Amino acid sequence: MAERTKFDPFKPAQPSIPGVPDRAAVTLPAQVAEPHPTGGEFHPTPPKKSVPAGVWTVLGLVIVVALGGGLLHWSFGASPKTQPDNPAAVAQPDAAAPTPSPAENLPIAPGIIATTKELAKPWASTRFLFRTPLSADPIPAMAFRLPNGQYWGISMIEPFGTCELEYVTDPRVLATEYGYRANHPMVADPCTHTVYDLLQYDGGAPDGGLVRGAIVHGTGVRPPLAIEIEVSGREVRAVRME
Repeated sequence: MAERTKFDPFKPAQPSIPGVPDRAAVTLPAQVAEPHPTGGEFHPTPPKKSVPAGVWTVLGLVIVVALGGGLLHWSFGASPKTQPDNPAAVAQPDAAAPTPSPAENLPIAPGIIATTKELAKPWASTRFLFRTPLSADPIPAMAFRLPNGQYWGISMIEPFGTCELEYVTDPRVLATEYGYRANHPMVADPCTHTVYDLLQYDGGAPDGGLVRGAIVHGTGVRPPLAIEIEVSGREVRAVRME
C-alpha cells in the first residue's frame, strides 16, 4: 500500500507538464567559489573578459599621433617672430648717440685775428686760419707776443710737409717728448721731433733774409713759414704769408 503524501497548504504540489523535466530534478553546476582574502565567507568570482588585441593597436596609434601633433605645434609656436607685430614696440636705445661737437670757430685771415689785450703778456698766443690764393682750404696758423713786445706769426704746417706743428709751453714736455731742454716756450714738430726757437733767427727765407724760428733740435729743413702781423689800435691783423 502506497504511502500518502501529506498535503501542505503553504507548499502546493508543482504541476507536471508533459515534455518538461521536473524542476527539482534539474541540477545546476556548482560555481567555484574563491576564498575571501580575510578568511570570511566565500563569494563567487565572475569570469574576466579579455580586451581584443586590435583595440590596443588602435589606442597606441591614437597616442602616437596625438604626441606628434603636440610636438609640431610646440616647435612652430615657440619659434621667434622675424618682425614685431607692433613697430612701436621695438626697443629704443637708452641714450641718443652723442652729437659731434661743432668745429672750432677760428678767425680767418687776412684780417683781424685778436686784440692787443688778448696778447698782452709775453708768450701769449692766438690761433687762426690763413687763406692763401694757392690753397683750397685755410691753413692753420698762430701769432705770438714775444718778450720784447714784438708780434710774430707763423704757419703751423711744417715747411714742405703736412704735419701740424704744436706750441709747447711746458719745458718738461720738451725734455721728455722731444729730448730738448729749454727755459721758454718752443714750437715743435711731432713728426720729425724738430724744435724751433722763436727767439733765434735763421737764414731760411727765400730771399736769403733772416727768419725767426731757428732749428735748435731735430732734422727740420727750415724755420716755419712766417706771417706778417700788423697792429692797428687794439686790433691785431695777419696780413700776408711768406
